[in-house]
Amino acid sequence: MLKILTEASGSMSAAYLIKAIQEAGHVAVASDIDPDCVGRYLTSQFIQMPSKNAPDLWEQTIELLKKHDINIVIPSLDETLIGWAKRQKELLEKGIHVILSEEETIKTFQDKYLTYQFFVRAGIPTPSTSLEQEFPLVKPRNGRGAVGVRIENTAINMEGMISQELVEGTEYTVDVFCDRNSDPVYIVPRLREGVAQGKSTSGIVVNHPDIEEWVRKICRAIPFVGPVNMQCFVQENGEIKFIEINPRIAGGMALGFAATENWINVIIDHFIEGKPIITKPIKYGLMMKRYYAEVFVPKC
Repeated sequence: MLKILTEASGSMSAAYLIKAIQEAGHVAVASDIDPDCVGRYLTSQFIQMPSKNAPDLWEQTIELLKKHDINIVIPSLDETLIGWAKRQKELLEKGIHVILSEEETIKTFQDKYLTYQFFVRAGIPTPSTSLEQEFPLVKPRNGRGAVGVRIENTAINMEGMISQELVEGTEYTVDVFCDRNSDPVYIVPRLREGVAQGKSTSGIVVNHPDIEEWVRKICRAIPFVGPVNMQCFVQENGEIKFIEINPRIAGGMALGFAATENWINVIIDHFIEGKPIITKPIKYGLMMKRYYAEVFVPKC
């Protein structure tokens, strides 16, 4: 039985990952900077993490991992992804597996302008993007969860921002699982029907061979490891444009898990035990509806 750390266990989508770990027969260790986050009540073990701004963040973090005998970390917090990537080798020497892509991949996709440049170099269709205010859609260069994204018709300070061609069409999120060779063994496109706080609340798995082929091309152009989240639009003329890539596990991947298999088992079998991945058929047409649930805890 392994001990698997989940980050940001107070988020509204943390419960599915904790549940997936438990259903795989392992111990989910929730973690968060909030000692009273909901995740600590969903599992028997909890670690209060230091602030991401703490000067000794990683010294504290590594000591906590050792103290609690953590075997696997599945990073999900954007602010710490590069830190985890930098320390993968160090942590592996301590027997701790960090399931995450390499540092350069993380850097590329945490910066929306670098993402755009990658798409252009790799020949991936994407909206035109500029560091100047050339287009009406503006967004933070390093933003997440649609925070700060807006249509702007007046001149603004573009420091730390990009502007982007406005693309209309049907939005898809793609759950991808890559093996140790960056081959995408699972590609699960899902129609994004509902979003709250940047996270999917409703969706349906669809069979879309064109999206799948572009995803394979992306994975041939840059290395990924484990769960990856991609977003694109399909326009009325059928043209596909990729918007962004999150090289980490994502909140809406509960549907990707349900449509294939428990990816926690895949992580352990492949990355920890070295077994080849034998994929299961994708359940196209499977729909997800997400709802809020309550945890009641007696307090002194």
